[in-house]
Amino acid sequence: MLDDRPPPRISWPRDVDTVITELRTLAAVGELDLPLPGSGDTAGRWAALARLGRRDLALARLAEGHTDAVAILAEAGRKPAPEALYGVWAARSGGTGAVLDNGVLSGTVRFCSGAHRLDRALVASLDDGRSVLVEVDLADAGITAVPGTWLPLGMDASDSPDVTIDDVAVTDDMIVGDPGFYLDRPGFWQGGMGVAAVWLGGAQGVLDEVLAGLSTPDDHQLAHIGALHTAIRATEALLAQAASTVDADPLGDHHLLAWTCRAAAERAAWEVLDRVPRVTGPTPMCRDPRFAQRLADLQVYVRQHHAEKDLAAIGKAVLA
Repeated sequence: MLDDRPPPRISWPRDVDTVITELRTLAAVGELDLPLPGSGDTAGRWAALARLGRRDLALARLAEGHTDAVAILAEAGRKPAPEALYGVWAARSGGTGAVLDNGVLSGTVRFCSGAHRLDRALVASLDDGRSVLVEVDLADAGITAVPGTWLPLGMDASDSPDVTIDDVAVTDDMIVGDPGFYLDRPGFWQGGMGVAAVWLGGAQGVLDEVLAGLSTPDDHQLAHIGALHTAIRATEALLAQAASTVDADPLGDHHLLAWTCRAAAERAAWEVLDRVPRVTGPTPMCRDPRFAQRLADLQVYVRQHHAEKDLAAIGKAVLA
């Protein structure tokens, strides 16, 4: 799943415009046309996502959102708008979230990656307590990014601020699937494992930087490198096995498998974040902005995992 050859680097210094330009280039040449999850080549899909994460996590975050949106639309029997870049905006953090009321979409949604530069988004909303997925055109005047709500060091170029949706009229053709479709479909968990592949690629990308900068490592550095190689390859093997399981039973209930893959990828990422500074010391973190950015990106992105909350869910499922 992880190519032996590191991918090309994104140009540096990196910013939102650099990332979006690269994303549109990838889309134009077909590199975002990934196999659909559960279609027989899920491993190939996740390998492509991991390679993007290994290249640059902000780029991979936007690519993953777009490819997830395309897969969701396919699952609903729909096609994406031609040449449009998509996001999936579904967060309900801190009591926020979109609401659909009598055909009008409103609310504030957090962590809307690509808010200023994508073309369309699938927005998860609630309609009288039911989950309803709405496809919106981001050129709509009622959809605006909130200034000052995305100020991180890590994942800064993913452009993920809060977005306000102010009384956007929703027609029948904007509704994707039946009520409950977004959360109940098999692809929800398959998409979650795709995110784990991106995290794994990000972890390998940091290790790539370390290996490229080592000249005569001592035994302690070698021990850390061995531990990181083992953690990353073990997670890679788990994802490869999971891909085969999904392809063998694409309509099955894979929520425990998804939780396990995500937890394994999160653990591998934190092994990297913990051990890499002990290999390198402070110098590259202070003098190499690309290296420092990779560490910061990985730390922020992997926090999509819900830590002990998700581990407790795994424990509960195992006992059941």
